[in-house]
Amino acid sequence: MFKGLSPILYNGREVWPIVEGGKGVAATNHASAGAWAAAGGIGTVSAVNADSYDAEGKIIPQVYRALTRRERHEELIEYAIEGAVQQVKRAWDIAGGNGAININVLWEMGGAQRVLQGVLERTKGLVAGVTCGAGMPYKLSEIAAEHQVSYLPIVSSGRAFRALWKRAYSKAAEWLAGVVYEDPWLAGGHNGLSNAENPLKPEDPYPRVKALRETMREGGISDEVPIVMAGGVWYLRDWNDWIDNPELGRIAFQFGTRPLLTRESPIPEAWKARLMTIEEGDVLLHRFSPTGFYSSAVRNPFLRNLEARSDRQIAFSTQEAGDHVFQLDVGVKGKNFWVTRNDLLRAREWFGHGFTTALKTPDNTLVFVTPEETKEIRKDQADCMGCLSQCLFSSWADTETNSTGRLADPRSFCIQKTLQEIAHGGDVESNLMFAGHAAYNFKRDPFYSNGFVPSVKQLVDRILTGD
Repeated sequence: MFKGLSPILYNGREVWPIVEGGKGVAATNHASAGAWAAAGGIGTVSAVNADSYDAEGKIIPQVYRALTRRERHEELIEYAIEGAVQQVKRAWDIAGGNGAININVLWEMGGAQRVLQGVLERTKGLVAGVTCGAGMPYKLSEIAAEHQVSYLPIVSSGRAFRALWKRAYSKAAEWLAGVVYEDPWLAGGHNGLSNAENPLKPEDPYPRVKALRETMREGGISDEVPIVMAGGVWYLRDWNDWIDNPELGRIAFQFGTRPLLTRESPIPEAWKARLMTIEEGDVLLHRFSPTGFYSSAVRNPFLRNLEARSDRQIAFSTQEAGDHVFQLDVGVKGKNFWVTRNDLLRAREWFGHGFTTALKTPDNTLVFVTPEETKEIRKDQADCMGCLSQCLFSSWADTETNSTGRLADPRSFCIQKTLQEIAHGGDVESNLMFAGHAAYNFKRDPFYSNGFVPSVKQLVDRILTGD
């Protein structure tokens, strides 16, 4: 028997303790967030390179005209602030005074602090709270307190929250409205899997959330400050034991994947249709992201191509050493690439299959790619506009030198390019498609039978029944 949820007090009004997951580039916008809030929940506008609109309401393409990365980075920040401000205002109008509107930022996005400051300065009274993950957002509490909005850090362990609390959040405790526990094995998009955790061995979220609550209690944080369970949440009836559980304190639930398939969801129709076909195991926890974080996405040809590229990889030495005594004679110019006999034979085989260029990685390895791939990789690296604070793929860093000091990594990809493309009608098979690991339920859940796509209101009503 499903217990049912009780409303919580958030930003001065009663709302359902269900949160729309923020996601990234244009996958959550004013239409979905406003409708979620209108239905009485907490809607979330993505403030990650959000779309802005011209006078006719058409999306303004984010075209970068500057010649240097640093100047393009400034263009990116202008686009990001303007887009998020427009999205928040539109979401607020749709919500009609119901629910609440949060914004979501990634701490590791380029210019995150400047974007957050810029958006909050121009949306006073409209934003209830800021959710923020992907990194350790120490300054989040300070910025939120300055603008008198709530903040909800996204963490994947009690240990991470303890570090944030001790260093910064305890000084702005009154603005902490909740802590989002994002399960690193279940959530879609980027997640905070640490080096101590095995990506192939998922851990039960209950003990981890219990430990997070204990950490919060050590800091004197009330049990009424909710922990928001994020990742793998589909049917609330599956979480019945978590609701009104004194061990866990107040619990809210975040839905990231389910709101993608609604009428108000801004993602293209082809992406919505593809969600209906996902099978269990089709979502891959991988490490190709230029952020360096693990992330989860649909294992489509885009992701399979990155897997195959990394498989066509050999180690080299710049001088004869150990068993690296065979000179590489394919894919490279120059003679200072020494490899093992086995790797020499593999490289020749790849070369014969058309992978005729060997590109250096930061780890003293070579990956073999086609001339077309080489051209695309080099162009994407050259076109970098600094969308991350540090990028493995382009070696951009948001520092004085604008460089990580490491070689750009051809095993990764331009995340800004692919996320903009898929969100604005690009091919769903040849772009990165983030999804949570429960996405296979679209195909199994009778709610979506015969291709039914609900409105956000219908989805929220359904969720509240336990289904």
